[in-house]
Amino acid sequence: MPTNKHVENTHLRARGSAPRRTRVTTLCEMALRQPALLKSGAEKQMAQPSQGSGIRLGRIIGIPVYLHSSWFLIFFLLTATLGTQFTKQHPGWTQQQHWILGIVTSLLFFGSLVFHELSHSVVALHYRIPVQSITLFVFGGLARIGREPSSAKQEFNIAIAGPLASVFLSGCFWLVFQEFHGNELVLAASGWLWQINLVLAVFNLVPGFPLDGGRILRALAWGVTKDFTKATWIASTAGKAFAYFMIASGIWVALKGNWVSGLWTAFIGWFLRDAAQESYAQVAIRNTLTGVRAADIMSQDVPTVARDISLEEYVHEVLRTGRRCHIVTGSGTPVGLVTLQAVRTVPREEWANTSLQAVMLPIDRIQWASPEEPVLGVLERMQSVDINQMPVISDGHIVGMIARDTILRVLQTRMQAGHLAEQ
Repeated sequence: MPTNKHVENTHLRARGSAPRRTRVTTLCEMALRQPALLKSGAEKQMAQPSQGSGIRLGRIIGIPVYLHSSWFLIFFLLTATLGTQFTKQHPGWTQQQHWILGIVTSLLFFGSLVFHELSHSVVALHYRIPVQSITLFVFGGLARIGREPSSAKQEFNIAIAGPLASVFLSGCFWLVFQEFHGNELVLAASGWLWQINLVLAVFNLVPGFPLDGGRILRALAWGVTKDFTKATWIASTAGKAFAYFMIASGIWVALKGNWVSGLWTAFIGWFLRDAAQESYAQVAIRNTLTGVRAADIMSQDVPTVARDISLEEYVHEVLRTGRRCHIVTGSGTPVGLVTLQAVRTVPREEWANTSLQAVMLPIDRIQWASPEEPVLGVLERMQSVDINQMPVISDGHIVGMIARDTILRVLQTRMQAGHLAEQ
């Protein structure tokens, strides 16, 4: 069944049962492969939509609402299931009535998901936590909030708002089901909707990341232990345990002959397992990079090339030095930036007659960092625009270069050093 999640930035050191070196390497690789691990909404990278992806439906209380492309799959499957169910339950209806009601009921259900996410968002806004977007996708709804709650109370209230909203909707649809006796179509739709909203509320209260219940568990553990790190580890571990239970249950159901239900249950379990792991990785990575500035890890060796050399000459320079990103200069002054990727946009036979100036990124369009900028912010910006290197500029002068693989090495070293300190 679709799930609901609200997500936020968090901080946690790496721990777990896997060998420490393997765990450190895995988290570092995840940081570079998966940008949202370092952003709000870092829970589910397997199929999770990126911020602002999909079809924009509009704004509700100032929050943009999107439909991810994967949503159409679950909408089609849910509508087909409901249409078939209504056909069996009400054989006297016309085929048109069965399928129109299936579509309307599906839309009302996804409207319920939006209401669930809005409840998280309203409470977050009450605490002055920005809400970036709400997205409907294949596994339900996703509200992205701009930062983590600052206290256990905030965490608890934001988390509990979603299940309470689903219970409220369940009650509303139940009242319609009980009181509206004049139309079988309304009764059929409201009867299914009050039950599914109640199931949604109960499912989301399971105490494990990334579900709302996992965040409630973390809030309670945070309040009791006063240790956010320990609380996050508890909730993440519980989430993985529940995910493995779902996977095992799904496989068992599939082997019993119900392949569709079983595989879907196992798939959701797999999704939740990845979400719990990546939530844990997110906070571990963020905690490790906290306090590191661009100036701390930048290379002061700034590779430069003249803008009037040909692409063929530039490729030879890359092969000679192994550097794949260079500042382009004209009369000794920086005028742009060029990478090997830019060269690939030009056909091979034209390299000899094409200058770097034709493919370079002009200086006024370069993404750059300041020496005092946190490395975490630099990495987030690199990943948001899909670049691997960034110049560091101070007082109008390029004072260094910073690369994603450099950040990876720093991250890995700091995490390994942290483990040694714990021994």
